[in-house]
Amino acid sequence: MFRFQNGREQKQKTMTSEVIIDAQAKDISIALLEDKNLVEYQHEQRSASFAVGNIYVAKVRKLMPGLNACFVDVGAERDAFLHYLDLGTQFSSYEKYLKQVQSDRKKLYPISKASHLPDLPKDGSIATSLKVGQEVMVQVVKEPINTKGPRLTCELSFAGRFIVLIPFNDKVSVSSKIKKGEERARLKQLMQSIRPKNFGIIVRTSAEGKRVAELDSELKILMKRWEDAISKVQKTTERPQLVFEETSRAVALLRDVFNPTYDGIYVNDEEIFQQIKDYVGLIAPEKANIVKRYTGTVPIFDNFNVTKQLKSSFGKTVNYKRGAYLIIEHTEAMHVVDVNSGTRIKKENGQEANALETNLGAADELARQLRLRDMGGIIVVDFIDMSLAEDRQMLYERMCKNMQLDRARHNILPLSKFGLMQITRQRVRPAMDVNVEETCPTCFGKGKIKSSILFTDQLESKIDRLVNKIGIKRFDLHVHPYVAAYINQGFISLKRRWQMKYGFGVNIISSQKLAFLQYEFYDKKGEFIDMQEEMEAQ
Repeated sequence: MFRFQNGREQKQKTMTSEVIIDAQAKDISIALLEDKNLVEYQHEQRSASFAVGNIYVAKVRKLMPGLNACFVDVGAERDAFLHYLDLGTQFSSYEKYLKQVQSDRKKLYPISKASHLPDLPKDGSIATSLKVGQEVMVQVVKEPINTKGPRLTCELSFAGRFIVLIPFNDKVSVSSKIKKGEERARLKQLMQSIRPKNFGIIVRTSAEGKRVAELDSELKILMKRWEDAISKVQKTTERPQLVFEETSRAVALLRDVFNPTYDGIYVNDEEIFQQIKDYVGLIAPEKANIVKRYTGTVPIFDNFNVTKQLKSSFGKTVNYKRGAYLIIEHTEAMHVVDVNSGTRIKKENGQEANALETNLGAADELARQLRLRDMGGIIVVDFIDMSLAEDRQMLYERMCKNMQLDRARHNILPLSKFGLMQITRQRVRPAMDVNVEETCPTCFGKGKIKSSILFTDQLESKIDRLVNKIGIKRFDLHVHPYVAAYINQGFISLKRRWQMKYGFGVNIISSQKLAFLQYEFYDKKGEFIDMQEEMEAQ
């Protein structure tokens, strides 16, 4: 993944990378740390659907000749968008094969016997290629964003760590990031020798230097995914029908970012721990021991200092060093970033040197923010004005160098005469937005709260109700670290008195994600117990 020249390559060798996975009953969060700094973060509901890579058999809902596109019902809140150019050149072959598969529900028609029909013309019309009610096999390439439904393609692909398998294709392509001509030729010849009939292959950058056994093993796994998907098409009649679901978010993220130099992958959920351990054992058996089950009492994100970094890295204003800060705003059309020197003390050699240093620091932080928030589309950055051309060039080169670590496709333009830098970055899902503002947990935004000195009395009444009325004897009470310190202080602490009164099943957990007077109860299975004051009053 991280292959750069000279100094950058040296940094790769010394950088420590860790993946922290926090799996809760309703959602899952994944953090990637580099040298203990948070650089990537993913969070989604476990019930979330329409992930990039999912494949459906669905029906065309409406044709839009003016757009040369159509809307397809894949079961989303809004119909998905399919453009004519996304039908792919092999659409006619797909369409015929789909009919052959559905014509016999007992015996699957093998793809190796499928015939190649002429390519779809690039200047064709959606109205002559599809009709309303027609069934198509489609794959999600963009998740729903704002008011837009998912974006689809009919050019299916199954991505692995080393290769991408493409049905109804006969080409082998090698990643342009593999520069050595000998290695490119070796990989191309190798994949041509093991490529199944009617399948194309894209060789990914991570395949560089890999043996044929490793590549063949992954090819068989991807072929099995295709066979499972087409079997579902054959056996089911319900439409829309999900026939292939992308691997879990945890495994999918690892597939794209996994590096053998990782120092650890920490998971707090047994099921996901086994999934990831099996996956790492499959792709890098010698590194299976870096996957570790986290069993500590402190929340996993708190233990690895992720929670604090989340609180400080998101929001409209982001401080980076010596009083300088970024202001990040999101509009419907683009992201806008303003660089401010803030309370920075100016350097002795003048405003120009001060502006350069502030801008270079902003470039470092912005590159991290783009990955962290997964910001996509157009990003316009207003740097502090600099009069020297060599300083503007240095800033542009610094930004390009920082963005080398970014896996998403991107393009960076030099500063304009107005001091603006324009960046485009691949967008396949909504930008990550973490709300760092906290609603008062005792007044729920009304502006008035009960006396704070009575807060522990309120907690004890909740515990009494849980133990003596509801009958839950063993539970964890999560509170803010300051409150936890107060409850645990003293020779005979408040916690000890509660345990003597209500039993030793009462356990106090310090949680940085909670507001000052907020609290949460969890049973021993980790399931949330709703004991909020306002909910009870209703």
